[in-house]
Amino acid sequence: MKAGTAAARSPLFLRIFILMLACVAVVQLLNLVLLFAVQTPSPKLHTVGQIAQAMRNPAAAPEGFHVQHVASVERQPWNPRAERTEVALATALGVASERVILRFPVGFLQRPQVFDRAGVPPTPAPASVVAAQDVLVAGAFEASLRMPDGSWQTVTPGEGLEPWRLFVVVWLVLSAVAAAIFAWAMAQRFARPIGAFARAAERLGRDPRAPPIELDGPAEIAEAARAFNDMQARLNRYVDDRATMIAAVAHDLRTPLMRMGLRLEGADPAVRTACECDIREMQAMISTVMAYVRDSSRIGVRRPLDLRSLAETVVDDAADRGAAVTLEPGEPLVIEADPVALKAMLANLVGNAIKYAGGAELVIARREHEAVIAVRDRGPGIPDEDMERVFDPFFRGERSRNRDTGGMGLGLASARATARAHGGDITLQRRDGGGLCAAVRLPL
Repeated sequence: MKAGTAAARSPLFLRIFILMLACVAVVQLLNLVLLFAVQTPSPKLHTVGQIAQAMRNPAAAPEGFHVQHVASVERQPWNPRAERTEVALATALGVASERVILRFPVGFLQRPQVFDRAGVPPTPAPASVVAAQDVLVAGAFEASLRMPDGSWQTVTPGEGLEPWRLFVVVWLVLSAVAAAIFAWAMAQRFARPIGAFARAAERLGRDPRAPPIELDGPAEIAEAARAFNDMQARLNRYVDDRATMIAAVAHDLRTPLMRMGLRLEGADPAVRTACECDIREMQAMISTVMAYVRDSSRIGVRRPLDLRSLAETVVDDAADRGAAVTLEPGEPLVIEADPVALKAMLANLVGNAIKYAGGAELVIARREHEAVIAVRDRGPGIPDEDMERVFDPFFRGERSRNRDTGGMGLGLASARATARAHGGDITLQRRDGGGLCAAVRLPL
């Protein structure tokens, strides 16, 4: 991607800030629509006659009224509205106004309004009981009547959610869902480059030759992707340069070894025989090193393959040579890998088991997100201090340095390199009853 395009990318913090502003704007827009859509709330209206009926006969109280008995009732500060309603209710009930108390609830965080009673004439009683019963009471209230035994019978309107309140609650829920969906979509869009960056990092662990990351997304992500691509390129160059240097040194050593062989033709037969054995051993070591470098730096083609079928070919090859190698039956297990490299790795592990234990047992299983290949034997095993050292190049557990019994010390190193190049690993464990288990873990 061009540098000018990369420089024009907006920073990640700016995108997040814009996302937050957009979410707030969406919520405010929905609230603005609510301001014009909601109906003007109107308080519930009750008549004094309904309240009086509930007090006379609580069992036949009108629908929506709640009647209860309490020990005492405290009067609120005087206000003209409560006094007028108390006089009308006392007239409708035919009792003295002192036996009636009417209270209006105070809103949350509100103080009761204080009125100056001085100079306000007393509220006259309604002209008739019918007129008293028609007096309206708006909103919530608490009407109490003192009974002959001193207790108070209190009537309150039933609690319910008014239509306008229900509309507001539903609207707020829908607006929260709409804002959450909008924020989710925008966050997914911003997080997509980060997810691609994480997948590329995991892919690099499995395949160092994986294609570079596309320079996409915010400026910070694009810069990190560019640094990641540069790091991947430098790592590949470092590995290639090291492999090339080792291969060149190993190749160039063949020429002086050949000259040494030619010069020994006129030497004493005993000396010549001993030196020729050493030269052949050095040539074999050079060939082994070059094969190790070639296998570890070779770019193989990865494709889907059945791991069990691949293991069957290795087991069949060993069985054809007379080795006691078995494979536990099971379901096919498909992974994406380099078949040539995996076959060489399995042949290496099986060959070690045959060399030191006389046979091997292979078990292939699926565990969560990885495939596990276990190569088991009943050989003498390896000391605990050498469990990890045997994977070092040129390390041999057999200290005699005899290649017929100890090999070159590159087999397990090559096998682990193959497993790690596929994003997995190889570990060694002791078996109960003696023997060793080489467990290969490969991602699915």
